[in-house]
Amino acid sequence: MSVNELYTKFTRVWIPDPDEVWRAAEITKDYKEGDPVLQLQLEDGTPLEYQVGPKTNPLPFLRNPDILVGENDLTALSYLHEPAVLHNLRVRFLESNHIYTYCGIVLVAINPYEQLQIYGEEVINAYSGQNMGDMDPHIFAVAEEAYKQMARDERNQSIIVSGESGAGKTVSAKYAMRFFATVGGSASDTSVEEKVLASSPIMEAIGNAKTTRNDNSSRFGKYIQIGFSRHYHIIGANMRTYLLEKSRVVFQAEDERNYHIFYQLCASATIPEFKELSLTSAEDFSYTSLGENIFIEGVNDADDFRKTREAFTLLGIKDSSQSSIFKIMASILHLGNVEIRSERDGESCHIPRDDLHLQHFCRLLGVELQQMEHWLCHRKLATTSETYVKNMSAKQAANARDALAKHIYARLFDWIVEHINRALQTSSKQHSFIGVLDIYGFETFEVNSFEQFCINYANEKLQQQFNSHVFKLEQEEYMKEQIPWTLIDFYDNQPCIDLIEARLGILDLLDEECKVPKGTDQNWAQKLYKQHSSSAHFQKPRMSNTSFIIIHFADRVEYQCDGFLEKNRDTVYEEQINILKASQFQLVADLFHEKDDVSSSKSSRVNVRPLKAVPKVPNKEHRKTVGHQFRSSLHLLMETLNATTPHYVRCIKPNDDKEAFSFDSRRAVQQLRACGVLETIRISAAGYPSRWTYPDFFNRYRVLMKKSDMMAADKKLVCKNLMETLIKEPDMFQFGKTKIFFRAGQVAYLEKLRADKFRSACIKIQKTVRGWLQRVRYRKIRKSAITLQRYGRGYLARRYAEFLRLSRAALICQKQYRMVRERRAYLRVRRATITIQAYTRGMFTRRIYWEFLLHHKALIIQKNVRGWLARRRFRRARGAAVIIQCAFRRMHAKKQLKQLKIEARSAEHLKKLNTGMENKIVQLQRKMDEQSKELKAQNEHLQTTNSCLGSEVSKLQKELEQVRGQQSGGGRLASLEEELERLREELQEAHAHRKQLEEEHSSEKVELTQRVEELEKENLLLKNEKEEMNRHILQQSQSSKEGVSSASLESELDQERQRYQNLLKEFSRLEQRYDNLKEEVSLSKFQPGHQRNPSLQSSLESDSNYPSISTSEVGDSEDCIQQVEEMGVEKAAMDISLFMKLQKRVRELEQERKRLQVNLEKMEELANRKGSEPRSPTSSQETADLTYNNLKTQELESENKKLKNDLNELRRSVAERASQSSSSNELQDGYNLLMSQLRAANEELDARKEEVLILRTQIVSNAQLQERNEDTVREGDTEEPLDKEEALRAYHGLCESKKLLEAQLQTQSRQHQDELEALHTQIELLKDDIEKKQEILTYMASLSPEARVEYSVQQEITRLTNDNLDLKELVEKQEKNERKLKKQLRIYMKKVQELEASQAAALSPSSKPVLSRQVTVQRKEKDFEGMLEYYKEDEARLIKTLVTDVRPSHVSATVPCLPAYILFMCIRHADYINDDQKVESLLTSTINSIKKVLKKNDDFEMTSFWLANTSRLLHCLKQYSGDEAFMTQNTAKQNEHCLKNFDLAEYRQVLSDLSIQIYQQLIKVAEGTIQPMIVSAMLESESIPSLASVKSMGYRNRSSSMDTDADGPASYTLQALIRQLGQFHAIMRDHGLDPEIVGQVVRQLFHCINAVTLNNLLLRKDVCSWSTGMQLRYNTSQMEEWLRANNLFQSKAAATLEPIIQAAQLLQVKKKTSQDAEAICSLCSALTTQQIVKILNLYTPLNEFEERVTVSFIRNIQNRLQERNEPPQLLVDTKQTFPVLFPYAPSSLSLETLHIPASLGLDFLVRV
Repeated sequence: MSVNELYTKFTRVWIPDPDEVWRAAEITKDYKEGDPVLQLQLEDGTPLEYQVGPKTNPLPFLRNPDILVGENDLTALSYLHEPAVLHNLRVRFLESNHIYTYCGIVLVAINPYEQLQIYGEEVINAYSGQNMGDMDPHIFAVAEEAYKQMARDERNQSIIVSGESGAGKTVSAKYAMRFFATVGGSASDTSVEEKVLASSPIMEAIGNAKTTRNDNSSRFGKYIQIGFSRHYHIIGANMRTYLLEKSRVVFQAEDERNYHIFYQLCASATIPEFKELSLTSAEDFSYTSLGENIFIEGVNDADDFRKTREAFTLLGIKDSSQSSIFKIMASILHLGNVEIRSERDGESCHIPRDDLHLQHFCRLLGVELQQMEHWLCHRKLATTSETYVKNMSAKQAANARDALAKHIYARLFDWIVEHINRALQTSSKQHSFIGVLDIYGFETFEVNSFEQFCINYANEKLQQQFNSHVFKLEQEEYMKEQIPWTLIDFYDNQPCIDLIEARLGILDLLDEECKVPKGTDQNWAQKLYKQHSSSAHFQKPRMSNTSFIIIHFADRVEYQCDGFLEKNRDTVYEEQINILKASQFQLVADLFHEKDDVSSSKSSRVNVRPLKAVPKVPNKEHRKTVGHQFRSSLHLLMETLNATTPHYVRCIKPNDDKEAFSFDSRRAVQQLRACGVLETIRISAAGYPSRWTYPDFFNRYRVLMKKSDMMAADKKLVCKNLMETLIKEPDMFQFGKTKIFFRAGQVAYLEKLRADKFRSACIKIQKTVRGWLQRVRYRKIRKSAITLQRYGRGYLARRYAEFLRLSRAALICQKQYRMVRERRAYLRVRRATITIQAYTRGMFTRRIYWEFLLHHKALIIQKNVRGWLARRRFRRARGAAVIIQCAFRRMHAKKQLKQLKIEARSAEHLKKLNTGMENKIVQLQRKMDEQSKELKAQNEHLQTTNSCLGSEVSKLQKELEQVRGQQSGGGRLASLEEELERLREELQEAHAHRKQLEEEHSSEKVELTQRVEELEKENLLLKNEKEEMNRHILQQSQSSKEGVSSASLESELDQERQRYQNLLKEFSRLEQRYDNLKEEVSLSKFQPGHQRNPSLQSSLESDSNYPSISTSEVGDSEDCIQQVEEMGVEKAAMDISLFMKLQKRVRELEQERKRLQVNLEKMEELANRKGSEPRSPTSSQETADLTYNNLKTQELESENKKLKNDLNELRRSVAERASQSSSSNELQDGYNLLMSQLRAANEELDARKEEVLILRTQIVSNAQLQERNEDTVREGDTEEPLDKEEALRAYHGLCESKKLLEAQLQTQSRQHQDELEALHTQIELLKDDIEKKQEILTYMASLSPEARVEYSVQQEITRLTNDNLDLKELVEKQEKNERKLKKQLRIYMKKVQELEASQAAALSPSSKPVLSRQVTVQRKEKDFEGMLEYYKEDEARLIKTLVTDVRPSHVSATVPCLPAYILFMCIRHADYINDDQKVESLLTSTINSIKKVLKKNDDFEMTSFWLANTSRLLHCLKQYSGDEAFMTQNTAKQNEHCLKNFDLAEYRQVLSDLSIQIYQQLIKVAEGTIQPMIVSAMLESESIPSLASVKSMGYRNRSSSMDTDADGPASYTLQALIRQLGQFHAIMRDHGLDPEIVGQVVRQLFHCINAVTLNNLLLRKDVCSWSTGMQLRYNTSQMEEWLRANNLFQSKAAATLEPIIQAAQLLQVKKKTSQDAEAICSLCSALTTQQIVKILNLYTPLNEFEERVTVSFIRNIQNRLQERNEPPQLLVDTKQTFPVLFPYAPSSLSLETLHIPASLGLDFLVRV
């Protein structure tokens, strides 16, 4: 293309800029060839006239299309030049945060100065096994490429890492070695890879230091060779070092530090074991404080020192050697502080005798203090004739001291490296190696000295090797594609290398000058000027005679000659070395003994002294200069590199301020020029840099073809025709075998043509669409106008009609208004008139009323006054009459009194009185005599029972005698009558008190009855409220589809299960590792014991690693999991998570039971104590109390029994109630039960009361009857004493009755009090329950709907837990009883069978028992069907036939899992005959044989076959175990076939673990099969034809990375992947694998598909486009459709594809506005923040019509996603495995109907 076609209007170009190096601009006017000025416009809108000249200012560089900006490979750019490279790196680094970029075979790594999460193990796994161009650029991709080429080509590899100080060379080399350690880990347990990585902290401590450019700068070069075995496992390593910067030991520039090890030692000086080092702070030592800053921000020297010591230990360096190393390091610091004082003459010096640092130095190195003090200030000069000692000046002595310190450190450095290499060496033969070269890059400073000269010399050699290798690769590519090529002119720096290392070169002249006794730097500089002034690469500065300039490949560097000779000589005085050789410490002496010293000392014992003293020849090693040594080691390094396949990593330092993601263009360009990246670009641009495969070219540029060409079959011919049509110059492209090669700029031209084609098509589409839109718009406007007119006319008509209607309405309104107005005025006047009349009439009426009222009051006053006057007159008259009557009556009474006094004095009257009295006295005397006799007889007869009455009778006798003597008994009789009256009153009071107590009792009973009724009502309300709450909670729980709590509990269960299965996986891995070490291991030791009956426990020991578990306590874990599945996920999860709450509840119930028991015991003790009170035989009152107590004791005992029965009944009712599922009736049932017991107790109490009253009545009646019988014998008794005795008896009877009633009332009151307290307690409980319910309701009302559901579910779970607790206890008791009975039954059956076996053995004469003889009669019984019998010696044959030699195809036409059924039938027979050894041996052999088979056969079919059989055998052991939990789905016949004698729970656990291991192996095999297919099928194949659009890939899929031929890698389609999944599913289904397990396998495989696909999407820029998103969404929909077609959609496999589905949607949605950002945040819930940002950064438009995602939009997304609490994880863990669960699946197959095919060769089995 001509210039006129390229430099047209709107074309973008690059122009030089002094600040930004290159600046973008746009042409505003077409350029014609020959114009002196190019019209440009900058990006900020500033116009610019760019001067153009044929020689001075050529035309500016053209910019690449936007579609090519941000490419992974710089060689994929259409225009290859410096500004394009710089801009592409800048965009990738700043906008996408990509620090790695390919430049052909070079990986450009930019230091981000920030920790990035891109080096984890999951990233290593993602890059492992991938081609270099398939993934995003990464150091791991380079390492994988080297590892792959080493294995494929069997050729050693090298990774060359170079760059400036601070560019990240050491870190890149460290990550490369980490990749090799992870991918090529050692097969044995030697941990070689750990030792290789452990060498890094040691080398960083002794070889790295802080500089102004880098905090951890490597001050030496190293080449690490990692050795591999034939199986490509790491077996060892070796390290070579180059040019250690020894001068840093004694000098550091400002703001720099010495080597890290010195500061680490000073930071750890306080450790007790380091006190002998006599170290203090680093500020106190000269060698560590010259830089004036001893700290590094963010670095803890003490922690780093601890890591260094751990690395020393890991590498096998003993503690004594470590101590010696640290002593030598400390001695160097003390040596730097040795004070050298100058003498007065200035030519000599001395060291103070009390210099502590010198003492410490000599003590730590074990040398003589005086000798060292002397030779630090003196030197020895040797001539041909004599040797003499010369003083040194202070400066010379200081230089000698510094030289000694540098020499000691260098020797110690070499010793450490040597011992590291010894630790990394191996006895195995090294098959190949990968070398990692971490070497300094090109350096140029203001002052450049000998170190920079050597570094740049090394870089010249490396650049030469790099140029030749790049040229070689280009040549190989052209020859492979069979295209003509011409020699590419590339920069050859051999003249510059010759200038340095050739004969009489700079190094030769330097060595020659060093040999001259008085050679100086100035003389050496003059020799250089003279010898090389004619060289094109050598220049002399104009203003200096002590410096020279070398023109290197990267830049011109001026070197200062000062110090070259001294640094090249590296002079150390021999006397000082000899002192160190004589050290008392072996390590110090060994450091300075040369290799030749040992051999020379042992060569001869005879010393011949010459006639003259011959000067001692210095050691050969000392004669070699530093330059000579460096040149030799560099030549050796180049030979090694030339013998390997190199891989290049160029590290770039983006800025000098160490700011994160800051890009300084000027610094970057300097390094790009220096490291050879631009040279690579130039070489590529000189040939054919752009390369397209024919299919990619056809897909990309088919829009430029004709329809007839597109239909042609030969795509290659179509591409050729198209190219010849589009590009007229044949030299601009070449056709290879598989690719089309383009010159620079041709792809951009094709892109321009493609864009023009698209633009013209877009214009045509826009024209058509716009015309259609205008026509549609005209039709809409016309239709709208007609509609508007129609509506307008209608509106006018309606408005006129409305006007007429309103006019008529106005008239009517006026008429009505006027009428209403007049009527209102009339009514107002009428109301006013009526009001006035009413008020007037009221006033007159009130006046008349007041007149009547006053008249009435006057009458009342008159009436009252007149009445009062009349009453006063009457009272006066009545008082006068009464007085007169009293006076008259008094007078008459006085007259009668006088007459009576006269009559009393007469004798006749007295006689009349005494006659009657004497007769009465005689009668009373006779009665008293008889009564005394009777009382005496009664006292003798009833002395024990009526002593109280006898004493009373004696008192009465005495009183009667007194009365007889007094001749007058009237007073005593009166007293007796009074006493009798008093007794009657007391009796009445007792009756009244009893009646009062009865009334109180009845009233209290009524109150209690009312209270009970109130409680019943309240309980009913509580019951209704509780039922309503339960219904509310149940509705809430049902309304939520899946509770949050159940989900969290289920996740906890999954985590526990996953941890257990991970342990199994680790166990299987360790077992495999053990087998690999031992080659063949006997698995017969694996014999887990099985549980026998306690009385018949076998004495044989078991070698099982699994603990024995009693069936009465807990079953195996797999059984528990199965019961969890049967109970339901929610309840099972509840039981597991709320176990501690259940225990707490059990403890509370136990405490309640104990409290009730204590109360019951207290009541019994109280009753016993009342019943055991002492009795008094003399007192009737005590007798009555004793009788009452006895009756009370009996009553309490009966009550005690009743309470015990009620307690048992209560427990039974609680146990029955626990089995009920409904909890709403629970409180009501308990309350009814308590009330019924209360009523029964009250009835019993009433009956006891009636019985007591009856007994008391009978006792009193018997006593009265006896008294009546005694009274009939008496004669002449008077009535008065009889009444007295009866009154006394009645009184005592009443007292006893009173006490009895009081006791009964007290008992009743206590009982009622207890009942009241119980009711109060129940009320409090109910109140607490109500308060809790109210609190729950209040709390739930304040919660959100989601939290309310969760809380209600938790409450329901707690309630269900409490309800089921008692039921579980009852079930456990029943299970224990059942097990106990089963054990007893087994014992009896065992005894019977042993007896039958002994009888059969006695009857059988043969030594070998004949099978089935002893069960011939029993064979017809159903109990012995479905079993297989075999000899013990046939067990190996059985295992070989059924396990070892069986193939899935052999049993494909039979019942699925046939081997499992046959093995179980054999186990059943061994259980039937009670042969524990046979059961144990058969199960152990089966398990071990299955393991061996699976180790030998690692294919999917065999693994699936044995997974199905192992799980089926496990299910059979469960189904026929006899446990009720597994017998619910069995038939009656199957229940009869259960195992009789053995509990194989332990073997169920072993088989469960084996099933998990087989499942994990199955997943591993399946993932290994589909993993190579995933990326090609999901991301690369065109499931939707003509959708994908291709763009330039640069070096992607280049030949050196591929394992296949020129046709490219093997590609898989989506249909191939689905067919493979279908094949897996068909195999598992044919083998009879449980559908649940099949679903879990598919779910795991889908997770693998999702993880691999998403990881590749996150690491590949070329697939992050809209078309790939569409393709990926279609592929995932096809996968989901396959799940539905195979009834696997419920297996949760589809959910594992959610991240990749969201990633596909993210590629398709809009990415511009804030609404789009919000939609993306809500859409991508399954993706992490890093994944979302990464995809947005990688998103690449496929043509210029698409727009890139802006940086501001990505920042907006990041800000919105900051609230997410996610781990900083980018890639998905491909090794994650979901925990597998083997649900219990019983078989419906009857064992007796099983048919064994003859082809299996199992004729030695006998069906029983």
